Amino acid sequence: MASGKGRGENGIKNTNWKVNSLIKKKGGGHSAADPSSPPPSSSCSPPLSPPGSVMSFSSEEGSAELKDPRIVFQNLHSVLDENIAFFRGQGSSEPARRFVAVFSLIQSHARSLEPAVHAFTSVYHVFDFDAATPANGYRSLVKVVLSCLLHIVHKGRYVSSSRRSLFFRASHNVTELESYCSALCQLRALVYFAQRLLTANRHGDLFFLEERGLSEEFVRQYASMHKGCFYGRCMGFQFTPAIRPFLQTISIGLVSFGENYKRHQSGIGVAASSFFTSGKYAMDPELRGFEFERITQNLDVNFWKAFWNITEMEVLASLANITSTTVRVNKTLSVPPHSFELPLAADPRLHVTITPPVAHCGPAPVNMRLLSYELKEGQDSEELSSLVKQDGSSLNIDLRLKPRRGPPSKYLLVHFHGGGFVAQTSKSHEPYLKSWAHELDTPILSIDYSLAPEAPFPRALEECFFAYCWALKNCHLLGSTAERVCLAGDSAGGNLCLTVSMRAASYGVRLPDGIMTAYPATLLTATASPSRLLTLIDPLLPLSVLSKCLSAYAGTEPMPQKRAEKVNTMSLVRKDTALLLRDFRLGASAWISSLLDNGRGGKNSGTVSTALWACLRRPLAFLMRFLRVKPASSVDPVSVFIGKYSINPFINLLIPSFSPLLSPLFPSLSLLSSHLFSPFPPPLSHFFHPLSLSLSLSLSLSLSLSLSPLPPEDVSFFLTEDSEEGHPDSQLPLVVVPEVEEEPGFVLGPPRCPSPSSSAPQEFPEGFEPLRSDQLADMKLQTSPIVQNPFMSPLLAPDDMLRGLPPLHIVACALDPMLDDSVMFAKRLRAVGQQVSLCVVEDLPHGFLSLSQLSRETKDAANICVQRIREVFHCEAPPRTQRKHRKLERTNHGTGGVAGAEPGEEPGTVTSQPSVEIGA
Repeated sequence: MASGKGRGENGIKNTNWKVNSLIKKKGGGHSAADPSSPPPSSSCSPPLSPPGSVMSFSSEEGSAELKDPRIVFQNLHSVLDENIAFFRGQGSSEPARRFVAVFSLIQSHARSLEPAVHAFTSVYHVFDFDAATPANGYRSLVKVVLSCLLHIVHKGRYVSSSRRSLFFRASHNVTELESYCSALCQLRALVYFAQRLLTANRHGDLFFLEERGLSEEFVRQYASMHKGCFYGRCMGFQFTPAIRPFLQTISIGLVSFGENYKRHQSGIGVAASSFFTSGKYAMDPELRGFEFERITQNLDVNFWKAFWNITEMEVLASLANITSTTVRVNKTLSVPPHSFELPLAADPRLHVTITPPVAHCGPAPVNMRLLSYELKEGQDSEELSSLVKQDGSSLNIDLRLKPRRGPPSKYLLVHFHGGGFVAQTSKSHEPYLKSWAHELDTPILSIDYSLAPEAPFPRALEECFFAYCWALKNCHLLGSTAERVCLAGDSAGGNLCLTVSMRAASYGVRLPDGIMTAYPATLLTATASPSRLLTLIDPLLPLSVLSKCLSAYAGTEPMPQKRAEKVNTMSLVRKDTALLLRDFRLGASAWISSLLDNGRGGKNSGTVSTALWACLRRPLAFLMRFLRVKPASSVDPVSVFIGKYSINPFINLLIPSFSPLLSPLFPSLSLLSSHLFSPFPPPLSHFFHPLSLSLSLSLSLSLSLSLSPLPPEDVSFFLTEDSEEGHPDSQLPLVVVPEVEEEPGFVLGPPRCPSPSSSAPQEFPEGFEPLRSDQLADMKLQTSPIVQNPFMSPLLAPDDMLRGLPPLHIVACALDPMLDDSVMFAKRLRAVGQQVSLCVVEDLPHGFLSLSQLSRETKDAANICVQRIREVFHCEAPPRTQRKHRKLERTNHGTGGVAGAEPGEEPGTVTSQPSVEIGA
């Protein structure tokens, strides 16, 4: 192959990618301490890390070009002009025409992008956390654009040097250039949108905090914009080269998994089939990008839950654990839901009762995993062994000698895993947690909180807070004295670290000594920001997937419906009849009570009857459909059965038993159907014999008791799984459903094309339109008030709540769509006088902790997190003034007890109510 030395076909130099020492400090301090350096002995030494820092994992040449966009554009125009001139002189062959067309279109995009990029470079420093941390969404977007241009430059140089070679693959190279041209077109649209954000937002603010406007428009644009180009040949172009093969593997596995998702019942079957069908997606990047876009646009949160939980499979978990650090203690605990007391931080003589989680699912055990590199005192106690849950944990071979119990550690790390609130457990995060347990020589307690959509907010928060308090009270069982406690979490786990600390402050119990969060989500609303524009191109966090996860955690994602099973007709009739008669029994009983109230002349009797009739119309309408009764004035119910015999053969089985019962009970059944159109209840005498009310109740009660009771979710009105008629609810002409006010949120379809006379502001400059997708997404912009809850979106918490947080260390990713969450939260904490540090790593994707074993770059980034945890453990912070429990703030307590205690409570004890704290 005719290519320059040290240069591959893709035109990118095989440079030695290494970590550059780009950690800067305010005032020009020292470099960050080595993670393996011994901790300080007694008093707190100067901070091991600056308040803000940036670590880069890009090449020296690439970093220099990215720092000066003018160099990138100059090189780009030079390469484009030279190639356009050459291929125009090659005649009218198909490859030559394609090369000229794609180079010309790239040049047109570049000329439009150049002034916008230069404008951003002059103002985006305003949005940085500080001068030592040049990171925000505007910088990230510009860096992605320049990275795309650099790939085009390198590919153009390769074409220039190899186009005369006999081995030059013209079709392959022009196809790759066309992919990057499509990506550049979509990035141009994002730059235009970022310009509008820059104009609309307040000075220094990265989020457009209004629910409508630009946030709504971005979701609408995302639903229709083409994204497949970022998932095919351009997959992960913005990240370090060491991580790109992994991202390509993930994308191939995802589309293969999606193809076989509904064909197999078991996860192992889906995984096995996906392995055999992945070859075609590895060979065809365009097909892979098309399928990737289809999956991210249309599949629900349960698909993503199943896909992300592949790492929970025993085979994969065992393979990962064989290559990970070996630990002495790896136990899964199940803590029973029993209340206990903790002393108040403000006054240890007083106690607060910690109640078990109850939201959505009721009281249930909380599962957690204890990891320790060495066996420590208390970890082999009988009390802890009684809590161990046998879960068939993955293979963990320990060839060392029989362990001896060591003294308890002074430190304790409580960990909350990520997974978008919907997937994964501590098992998925075991590899790096084991490494942390070794490097820190500290017991780690990782919490397996309940996941959405089955357990939405605030269930996970309640369980994590309960587990944190349990760890404080029972630290002696965990091999720790808990002199220093640190919370750590990534992504969704970072959100839980912050909200658990806020909840601990509101309860008045001891706060953790510090928090380490990696790429946390601090604003769980569909709010536009420059970094969130990257959800259009990010293979790990597409906006459609992110919105489904957040909707599931907020409780607004519809629960999945169970698949209808093929059963015999009589079984379905038996189930449906049981549910129908249950509704009749309950409704008729309430109706009789309302009629008796009407006889007494109650003021609101008419309203009660109307409401009860609205409840009864649905089961009665179904009965009309079941009997095939049409609104008429002279129809006998028994003749209806016989007349419809040829249409519904199975009804013949019911005629002998139901006909003599229905005739005396419903002499004028058709009169009832005529009232189903009315929202007002009909006179009871229209269709009931005067003395048949009690008979009706007793009959329905006896029939329903004779049938086996069935839970509501097991009762189906489907006759067969493949019924052409669909659900009966969609074909009930007898029922008039009143219009219901639409729930918060709205369904977004493709953007409407404005008419030429429309006065709406133009979304893009004249003559430009981004590429549109054939696979439109129906996305719902959530505007539910629950996402504004500070215990769900910490960025929206009032200043008083933020002042109660312990020192916080944030490790974020420059190319992460959630970068602005970290930057703005750090700025808010600094504004209220809280201790906070922000470190931003370059060139790595969201979730790099789970990839720490894949490359040296991700390992170095994970070491930064370890270093921040070590700072929490070894740095003596000044004494903190902790806010009292809110009940104590309203009472005058003395040495003997608490004034105003509730009846039945012991003096000195405050019973906490989780619902009060959540709704605060």
